[in-house]
Parts: sequence; structure tokens; C-alpha cells
Amino acid sequence: MAARDYRGIADAVAAEIAEGRLRPGERLPPQRDFAYARGIAVSTASRVYAELARRGLVLGEVGRGTYIRSDLGAPDPIRPEPPPAALDLQRTMSRLPEQEALFVETLAGLGRGAVEAALTPYGPAGTPQARGAAARFLAQGGFAPDPDGILFTGNGRQGLAAALATLAPPGERIGCEPLTYPVVKGIAARLGIALVPLAVDGEGVRPDAILQAHRAAPLSGLYLQPTLQNPLGLTMGPRRRAEIAALLVQTGLTLVEDAVYGFLREMAPIAALAPARTILVDSLSKRVMPGLSVGMIVSPPEMADRLAASVRQGGWSAMGVALAAGTRWMEDGSAARLARAKRTDAAERQAIARACLTGLPVTGDDAAYHLWLALPETWRAEAYAAAALRRGIALIPASSFAVSPGHAPNAVRLALATPARADLARALEALRRLALTGDDQVVE
Repeated sequence: MAARDYRGIADAVAAEIAEGRLRPGERLPPQRDFAYARGIAVSTASRVYAELARRGLVLGEVGRGTYIRSDLGAPDPIRPEPPPAALDLQRTMSRLPEQEALFVETLAGLGRGAVEAALTPYGPAGTPQARGAAARFLAQGGFAPDPDGILFTGNGRQGLAAALATLAPPGERIGCEPLTYPVVKGIAARLGIALVPLAVDGEGVRPDAILQAHRAAPLSGLYLQPTLQNPLGLTMGPRRRAEIAALLVQTGLTLVEDAVYGFLREMAPIAALAPARTILVDSLSKRVMPGLSVGMIVSPPEMADRLAASVRQGGWSAMGVALAAGTRWMEDGSAARLARAKRTDAAERQAIARACLTGLPVTGDDAAYHLWLALPETWRAEAYAAAALRRGIALIPASSFAVSPGHAPNAVRLALATPARADLARALEALRRLALTGDDQVVE
């Protein structure tokens, strides 16, 4: 069959999706059945399915089939914001009553200084006062960053983008967990970097997996989340961190250590063990204020100039008012107090979630603002996410985190931070009923 014919069939299926005759999360028939129904060869059906995947309309799951995406219209791999009316179980941004009072107090306290900060253009290095405050704030467990090696960005995402751009030119490879932060997938795609999934166990990435991947084809670096990994909630113990640090020295690889969840379970970062081989990225977004945030990069000495250049070239420097506010929060103890309050809040929300989801296989760390829900075999993750959204609950299926398309487990991530607790409990109870007895079940 001519190329235009398979594309024409793909056009017809796309039209059925656009018209709502094929719903988000719905499973397409096996390719052989599709070929028989359409009167085409199986090889042509395979090309149709590949074309639909190329257009971002479907996702294929190895051994499970092909499904209409539940996030249609979003450029892969970044999912859209949850609809305004939906209960948000997608984002891990917590909001405590103390934050509003702190925001008002901070702006009042800055006074004319806020005007001066807003009118002053700051580079990646910020100010000496900000660097000193950040160095003291981030110090823990033997980790004592040099203030001269600290750079500032608008948020943690920008810090990660600058670090990855510094480590890997387009076409090169960065090793990471096989299920990783979706934003990093998007950053890598836009930078032309190939993410290489590395095998994990109960503590995160295995050192032997790093060596195996590096020997197969050299890596330019690593991106890892050692504490409360997103989405699985894994945390590396001290021995595993030491093994990773030793491996960095052995191989000469550089690690981008994502520490944004570290405030919920304080442990010495890998950067404390291998400071010359680790770029640590942290942020005040989740600790303090998502709308007035500062990202922080702790750079190895020899990489500071290159990282600063990446920040400047990306236009990612922190804004003056945010930098002034962040410096104040780190110096006066506000950021530390909020972190303590959020540790209590996260633990209490985890307890609510596990009580509401009794009987379902949930995993994750009791200190995290997210957990991982494995679904019954009667469900597929994309269909479950779509069915949840029809019930007014926005969550994220495993495919959004998977580095290798088609290799996502049959699971969803539930973020617990945003809703009021009563709303959270109601949503989780609805999700439990949907998982066990929902009328959108997929039957093999």
C-alpha cells in the first residue's frame, strides 16, 4: 500500500479522536484486528499506529497494547496543567497557612529595597549576601558549599536546564532513572540530549547499571534524584551515596543532583562526598513560595564559569525581588521553619492517603508529597487517568515519567500536596472505588 494510503488511514483515525468517537485512554484493537477491520495488510496497520504515535495521539505499552493519549494537545513529554475545575493530584506544590502571612511580611519588610531589587539587573552570581546566605542554608551533614560556587536561577527547573546544557552538547547521553521528572524529559528533548534509563533497586540507581551504560557508549553525565525520587519516592542510603560518589571519581562523570525534595527528608547530599564531580540543584519553590522562587546551583569550582554562561544564555537568572526575598527567608529562619512544617504536613497527608487507599498496592516514602499506585490488571494507566479526569480528578500516569516510550509500568503517581485535606480524602476514596469497581474498566 502506498505511503499516502497509510497516512490517509491515520488521518481517519485522528478524525475519530477529534470527534470524540475514540476517547482519551481508550485502547485501540491489536494491529492484526485493526488490519482485518480496515481491509489492509498488517504491515500497513503497523505503519498507521507508528504514524499516530509520531503525531502524539497514541501511546504504545509493550505487552499491553496501544491507547489514545489522555493528555491530547500537550507536547510530549510535558503534560498540560490540570483543568481549573479539576482537583489537582498532579503537582507537589504545598500551601500552608503560614505562607500567606510570610509573603505579606516579607514584602513589607523589603520596603524600598524591593524597588531597588526590581530595578537592578543581577547576573547568575546574584549578590555576595545572597551567596553567603545560600551557602549557610544548604550546609548539612558535612556539606559546606563555597559561596563563590553558588549561582542563582529563577527556579529549580531553570537550574536543571542550565546544568544539563553545560554537561551535554546536542546528541550526547545523560544517564538517569528509568522513570524520571517529566520536565527533565522535556528539557533534554529541547536540548537534543538523549536520556539513558539506568536500572534501579529499592534505593535508586544501581552503580553497576551506571558502569554498564557508560561502557556500552560513553555518558556525558548523570541526572539523579537521591532523595524522595520523583515519581517512585526512593531514597538512597548513606552507603549507596558513597558508592555513587566513588563511581563519579572513578569514571570522571559529573552528576546533576536534584535536591528539591531534600528538605522533606534531610540527608547529606552526594555533593558532600564528591563536590568536584557534582552539580547540586535546589530551589525555594517547594520549600517556601512557588510564585516568588529562587533556584540555586552549587557548582564544582572548575565548572562555575560554564554554568554561569549557560544561565545567562538561557535568560535564567533570578529576578531581583525574588532573590531579595529568598535571601531574607534563608537568613531569618523562615525557610527552615516552613520546611519543618511541611515535613509534618507531608507525613500527615501520607497517612490520609494510605488509609483511603486501603487494599490497593501503594508504594513510596512516608515523608514524600507523592505516592505511587500500581493498578489492577483490569485497568491501564492512561485509561485510568482519563476516567479519573472525567470524575474531576487530575493525576499523572506512568507513561509521563518513562524515559523509554512503551516501557511504563501500569501505575499512576498521586500528588498529595495541593488539595485541602478533606478534598484530598474524598478524591482518594473516589480513586479507590474507581480502581476496584469503576465502570470504565478495560477488559483484555
